[in-house]
Formats: sequence, structure tokens, C-alpha cells
Amino acid sequence: MDLITALEGLAPELEKGLADARSLDALESLRVDFLGRKGRLAHIMSALPQLEPAQRPAVGQKANAVKESLTALLEERRLALEKALEAEALRRFDASLPGRLPWRGSLHPITLVTQEICDVLRGLGFDVASGPEVENDFYNFESLNMPPEHPARDMQDTLYVSDKVVMRTHTSPVQVRTMLARKPPLAVICPGKVYRRDSDLTHTPMFHQIEGLMVGENISMAHLRGILTAFVREIFGSATRVRFRPSFFPFTEPSAEVDISCCMCGGAGHLDGEPCRVCKTTGWVEILGCGMVDPAVFEAVGYAPEVSGFAFGLGVERVAMLKYGIGDLRMFFENDVRFLGQFA
Repeated sequence: MDLITALEGLAPELEKGLADARSLDALESLRVDFLGRKGRLAHIMSALPQLEPAQRPAVGQKANAVKESLTALLEERRLALEKALEAEALRRFDASLPGRLPWRGSLHPITLVTQEICDVLRGLGFDVASGPEVENDFYNFESLNMPPEHPARDMQDTLYVSDKVVMRTHTSPVQVRTMLARKPPLAVICPGKVYRRDSDLTHTPMFHQIEGLMVGENISMAHLRGILTAFVREIFGSATRVRFRPSFFPFTEPSAEVDISCCMCGGAGHLDGEPCRVCKTTGWVEILGCGMVDPAVFEAVGYAPEVSGFAFGLGVERVAMLKYGIGDLRMFFENDVRFLGQFA
């Protein structure tokens, strides 16, 4: 059989196959069989170099015509199949069924916890204040009783923009800005992002803090303890036990760290007979730092000596990890939809 005869026989063969093709997948198989790189047309044309040079143009022209014919047949069948599938879909469509609502996503757990904390503290009489994330040295350090060369600056691995400009290491500068703009009495909380040169399994260069400040006449440690105890029990449950331990912060005196009974083991130190990995068998978990505002801070903002007040600060990620039982800080920043979808 010569090549032209073989080429002319392709179209009838394809028509037979198209009559049996009932799906787009079957149609694609036919296309590959006839027009693919190793298909029938390519197999026939592989013998073209064996012909006499004078015969090749006629065979080439015939091959092009056959290819166009085969392509047209395949396209015609594809359109017919798609039309049939569309008609079948319309036949099966039930207009009485309810529509499918789009998935609206969910708020990030850090956002949820931030909102909850702010709502609780608003209920305790605090206003919300905000400030810039890029701060100068005065607001971030000097006004908070940390002059140049003060050793407490080493407690915070600072990201410097320039000698006197930093990425804020805490949200306390917002408290300073608020005191410079307002006279006591006042009660504010300052939620926001903070930055430190620290990155490992339990730390990230950027995280979220909420700091609180209450200033007025005769504000005492008893007020601080009452506010924070009510706050903690609202967030973690009324059965949560609270304790205050002496600590040090350069902008508060006296200072304390607040521990709560472990929310994983209930303060028992063990869970199902195994040591609790959250509290490490102590039954307690540190949750925030606090204290009475140091007089040097009031002096820096021009407040009268008789004014008193307290301040506190907490990390939102830590609260979220304890509240939701999350063991790996990195899960908050990996944007895994399977993880985030649990908070919808």
C-alpha cells in the first residue's frame, strides 16, 4: 500500500472511532491515536524519507489535507459531546435545591484572641490606643527609664533602623505617647505588633503584644491584682488560680510576673499519668508581667509626683497557645488552611 492510499484511509477509520466515542476522555484517546507524536499519521509520514524526492511534495500536501480533515472531525465531535453533556447537566439540575454558599474563611486565631482580650479589658474600663511601629529611642527606651547604656536594653534584642530609630520592641511607647497627650485619670490598652532580633522554635522576629496602663489617684497594687485576676479568669475560666511573683522591669517598681494554674492539666502537673509538657509538672504557667509605674516614667511625661498607676503587658501568641492548646508557635505563621479552618 502506498503512502497516499494509507493517508486516505485515516479519515474513515477515525469516523468509525468517533461514532463509538461517548466521552471527552475517549475523544482525547482518539486524538492521540491518530494525531499524536507516535500516532497513525506520524507513523505513515515516517516513511516519507524513503520516497523519491519527486514524490515527496504530493505526499506532503496530502498529509496536510488529511491532518486538517482529521482535526475538523475531532473538533466537530468535541462540540457535539460538550453540547450533550451540557444538556444532560441541565436535565439533572433541580432549581428547588438550596444554593451553595461560598466559604467565607475565618479570622486568624491571633486576631480572635486579640479581639477577646480587648473586649474583656474594655469591659473593665480601658480604652484602646495605638501608635507607630517604627519608634524613636526616646519613646521606646529613655522615657521608660532606660537611658543609653542602661543594662535593661540588653533584655530586648532591638532591630535598629538608625542610631535613634528602632522597630518598637514593645507597645509601651504607646503608653508614653498617651500620657503626653492626656492628663490623668486614664486607663488604656495598647495592642499591636512588636519586633525583636530573635528567631527560634519559641520566638519570632515579629509578634503581638497588648499592654495596659491605669493612672490616677491612690492607684495601688491591690487594684492591679484585682484587675488582672478578673481578666485572667474571664479569658481562661473562673476556676483558674492566679499568683504574683516578684520580678524586675525597668519601668515598674515594684514589678511582678503573673502565673496561672496550667490550663492543660488543671494545675495538677500531670495529665493522664504523664508529666504535663506545658507547665513541666509545676502546675503553673507564666502569662504576663506587670507592676506599679516607676516614678521616673511619670517624671519623663510631666505628671505630678502624687500620681500613681500600674502597667501590665502580655504576649498574644502565648495566650493563644495556652487557650487553644497549640504546641508549636510556627503554626500561627505558616498559613496552613487546615489549621486556620479550625477557628471558623
